[in-house]
Amino acid sequence: MKRFWNWLKALFNRGMDKLEDPDIMLDQAKRDMQQALVSNREKAVQAITQRNRLQNMMEEAEKKAQTLESQATMALKQGKRDLALQLMREKMNSDATVTTLRESYEQANVTVEQVKLAIKRQEEEVRKKTAEALALKAQWKQAQIQSSISKALEGLTFENQFEGFGAAQEKIREKQAEASARQEMLGTSISGKLLELEDSTKDAAAEEELAKLEARLGAGATMAEATAGTVQVADGGAPAPVAPTLDAAQEATLQSEAARQLEELEKRLGN
Repeated sequence: MKRFWNWLKALFNRGMDKLEDPDIMLDQAKRDMQQALVSNREKAVQAITQRNRLQNMMEEAEKKAQTLESQATMALKQGKRDLALQLMREKMNSDATVTTLRESYEQANVTVEQVKLAIKRQEEEVRKKTAEALALKAQWKQAQIQSSISKALEGLTFENQFEGFGAAQEKIREKQAEASARQEMLGTSISGKLLELEDSTKDAAAEEELAKLEARLGAGATMAEATAGTVQVADGGAPAPVAPTLDAAQEATLQSEAARQLEELEKRLGN
C-alpha cells in the first residue's frame, strides 16, 4: 500500500512539474491578463453608459423646467395666477431633480475618467508584461538548450581516446626488442656463425675477383714499362739489378691480402 501511495505521489509530482512548465505558466498569465483587461473594459463601458443616461436624464429635466417656466409666464400674462403658481411648483421639483442628476452626473463623469485612466494603464501594463513574457520564454528556451548541451557533454570522455596509440607503440617496441634479441641469439649460435662464415667467404671471393680485374687492367702498362727500361751499370762495371716488375708486386700484394683474410677466417672459426 505504501508503494502504491508513493507511486501516486510521484505521478502527481510529475503532473505538477508539467503544469509548472514556464511556457505554460507564462501563457496562462498572459491569458489571465487579457481576460482581466477585457472584463475591465466591459465595466468601463457600463460606467460610461450609466453616465450618458444620467446626462440624458439631466438634460430632459432641464428642458422640462424651462418648459414649465415658459408655461407659468404665459399663465401670468393671461391672468391665471393659480395655474402659474402650480406650474412654478412643478418647475421647482424639476430644478431639484436637475440638481440631483447633475451631482450624480458629475460623480459618474469623474468615475468614468478614472476608469479610462485605469484601463489605459492596464493596457500599458499588459503590453509590458507580454513583452516580458516573450523575453522569459526566450530565456527558458535558451536554458533548455544549454541544459541539453550540458547533458550531451556529460556523456563525452577524453581520457582514454589515445590509449590505442600507446598500446600500438608498446607493441611495436616489444616486436623491435624481440627482433633484436633474435638477431643477437642468431649471432652467437652455430647457424649464425655459419652465416658469418658464408658471408666472409663471399667477401673473400669478391676481393679476389676484384684483384684479378685490377691486375688485368694494369698488365698492359706494366709490360710497356718493363721493355723500355735499361740496365744500369754500377761503378765496378757490374750490371745493376733490374727492379721487380709491377706484376710481381701485385702478386705479392694479393698473397699478403689472401694470407690476412685466411688468418681472419681461422680466428672466426676458432671463436
